[in-house]
Amino acid sequence: MSKRKNRNTKGKIVAAAWQLFYQLGYEDTTLEEIIEASGTSKGSFYHYFEGKDALLFTLSELFDDKYRELAEELDPAANAFEVLLYLNRELFAMIEATVPLELLARLYSSQLITRGERHLLDQNRVYYKLLRQIVTAGQQRGEVKSDCPANEIVRAYALCERALLYDWCICNGQYSLREYSEKMMPRLLCDYRGDAKD
Repeated sequence: MSKRKNRNTKGKIVAAAWQLFYQLGYEDTTLEEIIEASGTSKGSFYHYFEGKDALLFTLSELFDDKYRELAEELDPAANAFEVLLYLNRELFAMIEATVPLELLARLYSSQLITRGERHLLDQNRVYYKLLRQIVTAGQQRGEVKSDCPANEIVRAYALCERALLYDWCICNGQYSLREYSEKMMPRLLCDYRGDAKD
């Protein structure tokens, strides 16, 4: 099986599972419903996952799929700083609309105590690669400060996103994540804005 087909099959399972988790709740979603909604088979499911619990650690893949989708729509000539804020708004809108709050909180708490892989920090994720590409291009055009390494700016961006998500979780989603982020991200990242005009 090709690498792309593997990713597509796994991606279908992950996307279907998280949609069902949001609609039905994690506990009320069955393995059979995930398989049916993804249009795959039981064999395919077990090829990628040991069971339903393993899907809890695929949220970073769901986020990366969203970033792949958004990357195709981006205008390469658009201001890099504004593109970063756009990506944040779109991701957080997707989270609000499709990710159950309790599962997001569970994922974050598991990443705090795990001795194994911390998926959210994997620098090889599409998320980090795309952010580095945008920041580097923005630095070359003067839209993002160049006196700071691109990796450090990406790290600060990711840190701000995690902080906002964490706060939203501990506040039990009492406010709109996307709307609050639209106010806060420009303030949190303002020191990294370059001098070039839009």
